[in-house]
Amino acid sequence: MAVTLADVAVRAGVSAATVSRVLNGNYPVAGATRNRVLRAVEELEYVVNGPASALAAATSDLVGVLVNDIADPFFGIMAGAVQSEIGEPTADRGGPKLAVVCNTGGSPERELTFLTHLQRQRAGAVVLTGGALEDEAHRTALAGRLGRLEAAGARVVLCGRPPLEGSDFPAVTFDNREGARQLTAHLLELGHRRLGYLAGPQARTTTRHRLEGHREALAAAGLAGDASRLTVRGDYGRSAGYAGALELLSREPGLTAIVAANDTVALGACAALRDRGVRIPDDVSVTGFDDLPFAVDATPALTTVRLPLHEAGVRAGRLALGRETPPAGGVVTCEGELMVRASSAGPRRG
Repeated sequence: MAVTLADVAVRAGVSAATVSRVLNGNYPVAGATRNRVLRAVEELEYVVNGPASALAAATSDLVGVLVNDIADPFFGIMAGAVQSEIGEPTADRGGPKLAVVCNTGGSPERELTFLTHLQRQRAGAVVLTGGALEDEAHRTALAGRLGRLEAAGARVVLCGRPPLEGSDFPAVTFDNREGARQLTAHLLELGHRRLGYLAGPQARTTTRHRLEGHREALAAAGLAGDASRLTVRGDYGRSAGYAGALELLSREPGLTAIVAANDTVALGACAALRDRGVRIPDDVSVTGFDDLPFAVDATPALTTVRLPLHEAGVRAGRLALGRETPPAGGVVTCEGELMVRASSAGPRRG
């Protein structure tokens, strides 16, 4: 027997009207109440009927693209590439599709909510970009939402994040671990031995993989002993890089290099060093990650790892529309490329 809106209301302990308001998003509802309703939807596996125009077909022409922050070029480039790819009509698959970019702000709750809305709209495909949250409860809830989307006929593709454990959704991933290892190895080869690391937020796969690559290179050089003391955590923003660089300088006055979690963090670190009168790279070398468009125009130009963000987005778009068959195992791994520029040099002697 199909689960009804009334069933959800009973499970959540609210009125049917409140359930409708939460699912429609057209009326303010208290956060705690909203969470109870969404939890009931999840537990009962309630599927909301989409608009009448979408009910005529198994899925609509809508493609959902989930990003952490559309203002961040890392996500903007991938989302733009997905949109460009799905916007191209093909002889065998009809006209262009409509991309709806969903900005989660890094919130796991918002990610799940957007997926519920996309299922309601009978999205033809969903592309999730960026690193995944390393939380078992969220991973289980995410797998459930994506599984129901797939069962309803939607194609699900992961872009820039590792495969979802226990699922077979195709994934276009970046080798963040190897890219970070190459960056740190580059600095070690230049002669640096006092390296600080500005890490991203905890419980994110991208953060963990990049930090693991950095520490792998340190361990190979026999320098792993101080890795924890010389690691400062923050978010992926400029202000985190600024504050983190000052913290590293206070922890290690003899610091000669800073490895930043991404290019934006690296720019913040560079600003902090300049404000302290520290020259780059004469006194301290700085590296980033991603090779966002501004990296080459920074002063000095930023040494970083170039990720093929546009190409990954195009590939994800093709997979989402069935224009490309997933490879064996369902995982496409995109390698990074070390871009050596003026922000890194050998440590000053004497």
